[in-house]
Amino acid sequence: MISGWLSSFLARRNIHYGWAMVAVTFLTALISAASVGAPGVFIVPMQMEFGWNTVEISSALSVRFVLFGLMAPFAAALMNRYGLRNVTLTALLVITVSLLLSLGMTKVWQLFVLWGVAVGVGAGMTALTLGATVASRWFGARRGLVVGILTASTATGQLIFMPILATITDHSGWRWALALMCVMLVIAALAVLLVMRDRPSDVGQQPFGVAEGAGVNAPTPSGASILAASLGALRDAAKTRVFWILFGTFFICGATTNGLVQVHLIPLCGDFGISQVKAAGLLAAMGVFDLIGTVSSGWLSDRFDNRRLLFWYYGLRGLSLIALPFSDFSIYGLSLFAVFYGLDWIATVPPTVRLAASRFGAERAGLVFGWIFAGHQIGAAAAAFGAGWSRVALASYLPAFFVGGALCLIAALTILSITQEKKLPAAVPAAS
Repeated sequence: MISGWLSSFLARRNIHYGWAMVAVTFLTALISAASVGAPGVFIVPMQMEFGWNTVEISSALSVRFVLFGLMAPFAAALMNRYGLRNVTLTALLVITVSLLLSLGMTKVWQLFVLWGVAVGVGAGMTALTLGATVASRWFGARRGLVVGILTASTATGQLIFMPILATITDHSGWRWALALMCVMLVIAALAVLLVMRDRPSDVGQQPFGVAEGAGVNAPTPSGASILAASLGALRDAAKTRVFWILFGTFFICGATTNGLVQVHLIPLCGDFGISQVKAAGLLAAMGVFDLIGTVSSGWLSDRFDNRRLLFWYYGLRGLSLIALPFSDFSIYGLSLFAVFYGLDWIATVPPTVRLAASRFGAERAGLVFGWIFAGHQIGAAAAAFGAGWSRVALASYLPAFFVGGALCLIAALTILSITQEKKLPAAVPAAS
């Protein structure tokens, strides 16, 4: 297999195979996340072609966000049972088949089934838990940095392809843009098949930063069922106040990123006379700055109080959302928003992962964070629907942005109510 040759090739250059795992996981998350973000480009073209209104399309996208989040804790259990590569390949297959079938859809119920249910489930299997699991299994050191890099890939993938897809949609129609997504998914699947392995022992190595002969034991599949492992983690975590604080603040995080800005910024800009391609370019710029901000957040989360980091992240995001309607929607004003907001897009994830890991332990961190991430996507679904309703009922998206900003300020204050944690280890433990 190419993984054996690649492992030997990298070893001769003193490069650990874990970094190859980071690369293939980054690519996979980038492309699968793009399939989640892409429908934001297609709202207006579908309205024009099929006569569907914003509420109908937003409702389908809300279903996708909910399932994307609810799959996270079960994905962690599936990876423990069946392995990273098998679960990731299955997820990419589900997404690809769903998008191919959607090329011929003409009814709203088909949008619900293909983009709402199927893409939501498939993308949820490669959500943030994949990155957390890779970081845990393959890295004994620099886990915070790895979590930051792989977290950034998810958000960046949802944004950076926007201008490409918008340009293709403008010139050739949304179906050609969707076909490009299918080609990229196939490329990602081939990379996973050839490069991804389940554990360092599969290529004869220890995790990065762990000395040879240190006696690191490879985790074994749990004897509990997938459902029992996931629901058991939820049952125990739900008894604690910390879980509900992290769940609630992450609900607000999802509402003010994926659900509000990712889905509705392009049509909002259209209301102010800004073309779809230019608006998509703003989202792509956010993706670039998100990569910088989230990787930096991973580095900072290894060194500073994670509660205070989250206070600043939520607070600054809230102020930026409240300020957006006063930007006069000039290119200068929107570009400034893209830079400022982009740096904070999903920088909340590394500190949230660390808080969950420190409070619930390494063994269950991935499963518990999966449920916290479910809160993130439920918030995204609520905002995707709520902002669509605002546009139809109130003839404006702006009330939704003001509400989103206020919620972020509430999250910033709420996160400080978590009591001071004990000193954290240098690494971010996650699910094995």
